[in-house]
Amino acid sequence: MAVKALLRRLTPLDKGIVLVLLLATVALFLGVGRGAPGARVVVERNGRVLFSAPLAEDRTVSLAGPLGETVLAIHDGRACIVSSPCPRKICMGMGEVSRGGELLACVPNDLLVRIDGPLREERDYDLLSR
Repeated sequence: MAVKALLRRLTPLDKGIVLVLLLATVALFLGVGRGAPGARVVVERNGRVLFSAPLAEDRTVSLAGPLGETVLAIHDGRACIVSSPCPRKICMGMGEVSRGGELLACVPNDLLVRIDGPLREERDYDLLSR
């Protein structure tokens, strides 16, 4: 009932604006995550590479950190953190990465996992600032 009353009060311009916003939202959802697949997974600490391997090879790696061992799994062209000694386990909740430029970070254990390969855009920066 309330929706019908609202639709009757909308002008044709209001309906057009709503339609454009809905189409833009659908286009954004379809465009997200369409980057090129990555080639390698690289694990760094303080700018130093600790581990590097192709995403095509399935393996599980244990990486030592200040808090203990973090376990990184590479399977089916994707990488994810499956175990970590950090208190909140946010790095495990970040899910899997597989596209060039994607990152996983375990800040308390001082690890950065990134996927090397073609970036989604031609630029290799996230933000410009003055």
